[in-house]
Parts: sequence; structure tokens; C-alpha cells
Amino acid sequence: MEHYIINILETLLGILNEMSPYILLGFLCAGLLHAFVKHDFMAHHFSGNGFRQSFKAALLGVPLPLCSCGVLPTAISLRRNGASPAATTSFLIATPQTGVDSIAATYSLLGLGFAITRPVAAFISAVLGGTLMGRLTKETDAQPSSATTRTPEPDLSLRERIIKTFRYGFIDMVGSVGKWLIIGLIIAALITVLVPDAFFIRFADYPILAMLAVVVIAVPMYVCATGSIPIALSLMMKGLSPGTAFVFLMAGPAVNFASYALLSRTMGRRNTLIYIAIIASSAIITGCVIDYLLPSGWFLPRMTQGDCCAHHATSFSFSTICSIILISLMIYTHIIKPLTTKKGHITMAKEYRIDGMACVHCKNRVEKELATLPGVTSVIVDLDKKTATVEGDIAESTIRDKVNSLGYEYIEQIR
Repeated sequence: MEHYIINILETLLGILNEMSPYILLGFLCAGLLHAFVKHDFMAHHFSGNGFRQSFKAALLGVPLPLCSCGVLPTAISLRRNGASPAATTSFLIATPQTGVDSIAATYSLLGLGFAITRPVAAFISAVLGGTLMGRLTKETDAQPSSATTRTPEPDLSLRERIIKTFRYGFIDMVGSVGKWLIIGLIIAALITVLVPDAFFIRFADYPILAMLAVVVIAVPMYVCATGSIPIALSLMMKGLSPGTAFVFLMAGPAVNFASYALLSRTMGRRNTLIYIAIIASSAIITGCVIDYLLPSGWFLPRMTQGDCCAHHATSFSFSTICSIILISLMIYTHIIKPLTTKKGHITMAKEYRIDGMACVHCKNRVEKELATLPGVTSVIVDLDKKTATVEGDIAESTIRDKVNSLGYEYIEQIR
């Protein structure tokens, strides 16, 4: 038993060391995108229900570092502010599959072939899926069901934007994907050490069957684009084909049970099922292209199973420093910051239940937007309880309208 625990820890630390420099670089790029690209710019270019709008939505969605839960309120808000079903679907498909952080992390573990194919496949599937949704959607459904007023973004100085870059990239983003990255790393280490090679070898001669099995497993589960990388690597180490591993990279981050429930309420069950079918079919088609049409040498992982297990505690390298920084950021965002927030908890305030919040990105967005409302003096969101505690003189209807406009679902006032 002790031997297995040591192997799991060594594998876990080895993968973390390999990924951490690229993940930190991706978080920095994510902060730059957030601070220097206005959200209204995206909404302005998403009107229209054709190929051009799907193309724009995919082009803008591919580099954005939003997970499948973080992208939902953004896409729904765009929809309610004028984005077409085609553009919304394209954005929903492209954004969670990849991002600047996951592209860098993909290269660190899986190599250049995967790092290039991943955003290309996300872009193509998003454009085709959005265009198909536009053709299948009735003209009467092309306009959003409700319109809302966007909160104007303030003009910030260069210094303020730099601060915003680091706060979003290394605090908010770490809080958003950090937990899922850890889960992905742990699952990968467990698969690598505990699952017998023979279990996956039986699927090695039947890649398409393996792809179908991976889709069935990946679609309902939640995993972010970055967290899916070590799992895909572990699957390849156990004998599955690169195409099968890519199916997990594509289908895992794009959809889950939570996103299905929320999309069904806002886009309709029919459109949501079409959306899921597009993702699943695109993943399998891309996997087949990788296995049967492209050179296998393009998809050899940079990291082997031996590398995973070869963690040298005495080697205080640049990667080790990056791992320490990354772990420190995770400790701060997931332990220290929540404890500090609870100490300042508001007792004399109104509490509201909100559905649809699934990650720290959602929490921060609701807190930020509610705090801009006239009369609000303080807002604290409890992600676990799905509640927002608001202090100030403000009507319940105003809170309800603002929450719904952000793409979340206002349930009720608790007290």
C-alpha cells in the first residue's frame, strides 16, 4: 500500500512540475485578455445568424480561458443582449475546449501536434456547429428572448489594467480552474499507477469503440480544458490511441450535466441536444482523422510514463519554483481567501438564492455586477450554498433582473 502511495505522489508531482510553467504563462495571458479586451466588443460582433457570426464567435472564443461552467453565463448573457443562436452555439463549443492556458499546458505534456490540433479542431467544430444551429433555428427564434442593459465598463489607466491583469489571471483564474486542475492531476496519477495496462489494451485494436466509450464517460462529467490534459496523457500511457485521447480532450471540457440543465432552460431542450450531438460527433470525427489520416509521429507525448514518475526532490529547478508558486496561489485562493471573507461576513443583510453558479469565476462575476447596483454597499456570494448576501437599500426585483441578465437564474429571497 505504501508503495502505491509513493508512486502516486511521485507521478502527481512529476506531472505538476512539467505543466506549471506553461499554466502560469497561460494565467498571465488570460489576465491580459480580461483586462485589455472589452466584453462589449464581443457582444457587438455576435448579432446575426449565419456563417460570419459563427466564425467571429469561434475566433474570439478559442483563446478565452473559460471552463464549461464559466462560459455558460457569459454566452447566455450575450444571447440575451442580441447574440444569435448560431453565434451563441459557436461560442459555447469553442470556448471551453481550449484557451491560452490550456494550449500552453497541452504542449507541455502532449506535444506540438496536440497543441496545434486542439484549437484548430475547436475552431472548426464551433464554426460548423454554429452554422448548423443557425440553419436549424427558426427565424422567429433568431432574436433573444429578452433584452437587458449592460453595465458600462469604466475607463481604466494602464496601471489599473495591469493590476486587473494580475488579479484576474493569478487570483480569479486560479480560483476558477485550480480545483478542477487538481482533480484532473489526481485522476491522471491514479489511472497511471493503479489501472492495469491490460484494461486499456483490450480497446487498442478497436479505436472507434474506445472513442464511443470515452464520449459516454466524458460528456456527463465535469473537467476543465487544462484538467483534461493529464487524464488524456494517462489514457495514452495505458495503450489507447492518440485519437481516443483527443476525444476526451474535446468532449470532456465542452459539456457536462450542469451545463445541460442550464442550457435546456435558456436555449431549449432541442437546441441543447443538438449542441451536445455536435460536440460528440466532432470529437469522434477529429479522433478518427488523427488515428487514420495524420502521421502518428505528430502525436507522440512529450512526457512519458517514466518521466511522470521521475520526480527528483533535490532538483530545485525553474519548474519546481513554478510549481511552488502555483501551489501557493491555489492555497491562497481556495483556503486563505475564503476564510478571510467569512470573517467579514455580513449579518444584517438580505440573502438571495441563485442557480447556475458553478465556479469561482461565476462567484466573482455575480459579486462584481451586484456591487455596481445603486444602493448596494456590499455583496458576498457563497458558492457552496448558491446564495448572495447583499447589504444596502435595494429592491428584490432589481436584484432579480440583474441576476437573470447575467445568465444565472434568480430563485428566491431567503431572508
